[in-house]
Amino acid sequence: MSARCIMVLGTSSGAGKSWLATALCRWYANQGWKVAPFKAQNMSNNARVVATPGGEYGEIGSAQYFQALAARTVPDVRMNPLLLKPEADTKSQVVLLGRVERELSALPWRGRSERVWPQIAEALDALRAENDVVVIEGAGSPAEINLAASDVVNMRVARHADARCLLVADIDRGGAFAHLYGTWALLPEDERARIAGFVLNKFRGDAALLAPAPQLLQEYTGVPVVATIPMQWRHGLPEEDGVFDERPSATGGEVHTRIAIVAYPRASNLDEFAPLRSIEGVRQGWARSPADLEGVDWIILPGTKATAADLRWLRDQGLDSAIARHAAAGGRVLGVCGGLQMLGEALIDTVGVDGNGPGLGLLPLVTSFEAEKTVRSTRARFGEVGGAWGALSQVEVLGYEIHHGQTAQHPAMAAAGDVARELIPGLAWQNAAGNVLGVYLHGLPENASVLQALFGGGAQTLDAAFERMAQGVDQWFDTRVLRL
Repeated sequence: MSARCIMVLGTSSGAGKSWLATALCRWYANQGWKVAPFKAQNMSNNARVVATPGGEYGEIGSAQYFQALAARTVPDVRMNPLLLKPEADTKSQVVLLGRVERELSALPWRGRSERVWPQIAEALDALRAENDVVVIEGAGSPAEINLAASDVVNMRVARHADARCLLVADIDRGGAFAHLYGTWALLPEDERARIAGFVLNKFRGDAALLAPAPQLLQEYTGVPVVATIPMQWRHGLPEEDGVFDERPSATGGEVHTRIAIVAYPRASNLDEFAPLRSIEGVRQGWARSPADLEGVDWIILPGTKATAADLRWLRDQGLDSAIARHAAAGGRVLGVCGGLQMLGEALIDTVGVDGNGPGLGLLPLVTSFEAEKTVRSTRARFGEVGGAWGALSQVEVLGYEIHHGQTAQHPAMAAAGDVARELIPGLAWQNAAGNVLGVYLHGLPENASVLQALFGGGAQTLDAAFERMAQGVDQWFDTRVLRL
């Protein structure tokens, strides 16, 4: 078997490649095909834990994890063989086939491509051998001519897979026809021939007003506009970049819970909080200043790829004092992974992973960083939880861990009688008052048991979102272009 391949390219980041690739995964699966997603290289701090062929655990980008679920298949490290996790503006941690590669992390960007291409090609070939259709997602734009010589994610992949390509533009930003034409024009002639259709995404208004632009664009390029997709404000798919909508969520009904998630520069795995945006009566927004925390019921400190640096940023904004005031007044605070580490007394780094520094002092804990990263899927049950988070008592949860730090009770504070209540051994603690909770487990809001305990109901399911997306493909596409 050698799967037929369709590739979703974009005129820019944020054009809608991940959304469309996910929709196509479910659409092809609904046609009865065995489908797998693939993205050669992803740059994101939103990652998921999946099993590796060797039976261990590894990381892939969240987008490919959700695409695998949409395709009704098991997520696999081969679906995103290269994951780059930004640690600073000019530095990324390199994850190859699920595992951190320190040697590759130290190489310059252009020096990596020939080192990683054999593994990328092998992963793609293996998926093609096991499936009927592989839905491939590109990255950024295929016309980034400064990177063409070291490309391992766009047209080099398209050529290797002999893929039919769709080119997507975000028309809401303006200039979509110029973006489509310019991208097409910058490609070599043999690569232009792979573009089977243009897609206008995030359209608002009357599609009839687009004429005669689609016809003119086809005259200039020979490529038809095969779909105009309307703006999808609440499509139900977690966004790859996490902070995807600056507007506070508004699900209707009387608001009973106001949640602010602190959006520090290296925040990670923000997609796990997407279910909160679809719960009736919950209003969720992002916080970057003390003003954003006024009047909220919950403050969430999410994960981060750089705990010490993001903690310094948080202090520079004055958010530390605002969080402390909120906690002192009895307001709920939830720290996840790096957010848990921030809630403690201190960060200790003797191996050069993250950095040293004082914590926020809201939990009597201390975190020590280790060279080896903990990556695993975890099922656990909360013990007896007190105070504001008491509804979580005895709730069973499934989540995942991705962290270098190991956290424990601060020994001197324990000797003085200040002891955090350990709710899950080595994974979850709360303060004596019961309103500050820290957990290492990612994915709590994705558990129906957690949403039922905290809100009395659940969010819309991912599977329902995938089905709506597949129905949209039938509605908005000239599906002849999708027949492989």
